[in-house]
Amino acid sequence: MFDLYKLGWQRFQQLCLTICREILGQTVQSFLDSKDGGRDGAFSGTWQPRKGPAFCGEFVIQCKFTANPGRHLKLSNLGEEIQKAKRLAQRGRCDCYLLMTNAGISGSTAERVEGALREVGVTHALCLGSDWISAQLAENQRLRMLVPHVYGLGDLGQILDARAYQQAQKLLASLHDDLAKVVLTKSYGRAARALHKHGFVLLLGEPASGKTTIAAMLAMVAIDGWQAQVLKLDDPQTVVDHWNPNEKSQFFWIDDAFGATQYDSALAWGWNRRFAQVRAAMTNGARIVMTSRDYIYNRARRDLKETAFPLLKESQVVIDVHQLTIEEKRQILYNHMRLGGQPKAFRSAIKTHLEGVATNSEFVPEIARRLGDPIFTSGLKVDEWHLAQFVEKKEQFLKEVLLNLDADSKAALALILMRNGALVSPAELRSGEATALQRMGSDLGRVTVALSALKDSLVRYAVEEGQGDWRFKHPTVGEAFSAILLEDPELMGIYLHSAPIEKLILQVTCGDVGLEHAVIVPRPYFAMIRRRLSDPANTAIRRGQYYSWNDAKTRFLARRCDREFLEGYLAQSPEILESINEPGLTLGADDDVELAVRLFREGLLPEDNRKAFVDSVVEYAVDGEDGYALRDRSIRKMFRPSEWKHFAERLRLELVPNLARARRYWESNHDRRDDPEEYMDEFKSILDSLEGLFPSDPATLREVGWQRNAMDEWIAERHSEPDENESRPPRLPTQRADDPKGSQVRSIFDDVDA
Repeated sequence: MFDLYKLGWQRFQQLCLTICREILGQTVQSFLDSKDGGRDGAFSGTWQPRKGPAFCGEFVIQCKFTANPGRHLKLSNLGEEIQKAKRLAQRGRCDCYLLMTNAGISGSTAERVEGALREVGVTHALCLGSDWISAQLAENQRLRMLVPHVYGLGDLGQILDARAYQQAQKLLASLHDDLAKVVLTKSYGRAARALHKHGFVLLLGEPASGKTTIAAMLAMVAIDGWQAQVLKLDDPQTVVDHWNPNEKSQFFWIDDAFGATQYDSALAWGWNRRFAQVRAAMTNGARIVMTSRDYIYNRARRDLKETAFPLLKESQVVIDVHQLTIEEKRQILYNHMRLGGQPKAFRSAIKTHLEGVATNSEFVPEIARRLGDPIFTSGLKVDEWHLAQFVEKKEQFLKEVLLNLDADSKAALALILMRNGALVSPAELRSGEATALQRMGSDLGRVTVALSALKDSLVRYAVEEGQGDWRFKHPTVGEAFSAILLEDPELMGIYLHSAPIEKLILQVTCGDVGLEHAVIVPRPYFAMIRRRLSDPANTAIRRGQYYSWNDAKTRFLARRCDREFLEGYLAQSPEILESINEPGLTLGADDDVELAVRLFREGLLPEDNRKAFVDSVVEYAVDGEDGYALRDRSIRKMFRPSEWKHFAERLRLELVPNLARARRYWESNHDRRDDPEEYMDEFKSILDSLEGLFPSDPATLREVGWQRNAMDEWIAERHSEPDENESRPPRLPTQRADDPKGSQVRSIFDDVDA
C-alpha cells in the first residue's frame, strides 16, 4: 500500500524506530551508524507484542532495507545479520530479536528466519515485513502525523474517507511527489506545536526555503487527523467569505499572505480590517497557516496592527523555516536525488560530492530539487568546483537554463508571466497575446505542447476549486525569467504591452525605487506605461471588496515610480491630484495620503493641492474623526510653521471642549463584530496626541483624563469575556528526533544510486 522502497535506508530505519515507540510502546535506543554491532535499535525490559506471554530481557531491533520494489526476503539474505545475532546472544545482549523489513515476508520464510535465530541463541524472534508496516501506517492516524512524508508514498483512497480523500486529491494534484521527498525538520515540529497550541502559525523564510512544503504537510495532517476542510486562499476577505461558523474544523492555508514577490500593502491593511473575524473563526475551531517571504513580512510589520492580532508578536508562532541542521540538509538532498528524475549514471557520478553540496552554507531546499531534475543539470560538470558554483550562484544557473530553452518553452513561460503566474487551462489567448507569441516565434498550439514538456520541472499543473491552471514550479523560476526579459528589449516590450495592467502594476517598477525582486522598467518604456495607466477602460477593473482600479493606480504611483516617471505622469494626467485634495477617513490606510506625501517629498505637489490636503486632515482631527495627522511625521512636514501653530490652537479651542461628543461619535459607530478595545485605538491615539501637544495645560489634561476614563468604562461594558468552556483543538503530535547526536559513520548517500 505504501512505496516504502522510496524511503532510503536511513528514513526507513527512522520509520521502524518510530513504529516501535508509537505502535509497540517501547522507548528505543537507536544506532544510526555502521558500527551498530548488528543493532539498529535496542531496549531492555518487558514486551508483550501480542496476546499471550510477555517477554523480558535484552531486545535487539534490526532494520533490513531494500531499494528494489516488490522484493521478497529470503533466509539467504540474512547470513550476516544472523551471525551478528549469535555474537550478541553469546554476550547476553540479545534475548529477543525483532527484524523489520520493507521487503515482503511469506509465512514460511518468517518461520525459517525465526528458527535460524533461535538456533544461534535468541530466545524469541519476530519478523515484520512490508505488509505489516503498511497496515500500521494505514490504520494509525497518529503514526501518519509523525511521519507525514508517507502521504506521498501511498494510495490515500485506502486510508481516508471519501470527503477527506477528495480534498487530499486536490491538494496532492501538484504536491504528491514533493510530499514523498519531505524531511521532518525542526521547523516542521515547531510549526505543528504552534498550530496545536494557538490555532495559527506564520511560516517565514527566504525564497526556496521550504515554506510551502511545511504548509502542505500541515494541511495533510489536518485532512487526515482532524477531518478538516482545507481551503487554500489568497487574501483576508476570502477567509471571511469561506468561514462557516457551523463547520467546527476548517483549515485555512494562505500562501504569500502579504505579497508574492514584493510587499502588497493592500493585503496588510486587509488583514487589519479582518483580524477580528479571523480571531472569531479560530475561537470556533478554525486553524490558519500563513506563509511569507521574510523580507516581505519585515515590511508588512510596519503596517500590521499587532494589537489587533497579538499572535503576530509571539515568536513561537512565527517560524523561520530556513534554519536547517546539517542532518536535515543531507536528508533533503538525498530525497531529491533518489526520488528525482536523474538517471542512475548521474547519481553514481555525483554521489561522492553530495556531502560537500549539503554542507555548503548557501544550500537551500530548492537546490536539492534542481539537482534532482535533469533539466537543470544539462551540461553541468560533476566536480567539486562546478557543484559549489551551482549552489552558490543558483540564480545565475537558473537564468542560464531558461536562456537555453527553445522558443516555444520561453513563450510558454512568458504567457504564464503575463497572467501573473497562473495560466488558466485550457489556455485561450487574450487580446495582444497572439501577437506576443508570434514575435517570440511560437503560437498557442506549440505553447500547449511545451507546457506539457515542462511539467514538473519548470512549471506545474494545479487544480484548485475545480479550475486547472499552469503555474511556475517555484516562484524563483518566474523571477529569473523576469530578469531575462530585462536584458532583451524585444521581449520586454512584448511583456509590457500584453500583460493585464492590473497584474503588471504588481510586478514592475518604473525606475529603480529599491523594491526587492521587482521588474524594473527602463525609461524608454515609461510613455507606454503612462498610456496604459490612463486607459479609460481600466476604471471597470475591480477585484474584491477593498480593491478598485483607482486605489491600485494610486498605490503604484506612490510606491513603484521614480521622480521622472511621476513628473511625466502628472503632466499627462493632472486630474490625479483632485483625489489628494480630500483624502478619505482612516488616513493611515489611504493611498491618496501616501501619494500626497510622496509628491511633496519629490517637490511635485502644487501649492494649491498641498494647502487643500492640509486643510482636509486638519478638519478630520479637529472634529475628532481621525487624528493620524497629529502623529505622522511625514504629514507634519507638509505643514508650514504658521499652519501647524494655527492647527494646535484650533485643537485646544475646538476639539478639547468637544471631546465627549467625539467619543460618543466613535462609540455610536462601533460594529459589534469588532473588538471594542481595538476599535477605540484611534480615539485613544487622539487623546495621547493631545497630552503630548499640551503637557502643561491643566484644562486639556483634565478633559483628556475624563474622556479616557469614560472610554475605558465603555470598553469594559462591551468587552465580551472568553468562553471558558470553549472546546480545545485535539492535541497535534509532533515528531520526536530519531537521529542521535554525534557523527555518522555510514553516509546517508550510500544507496542514493540504488
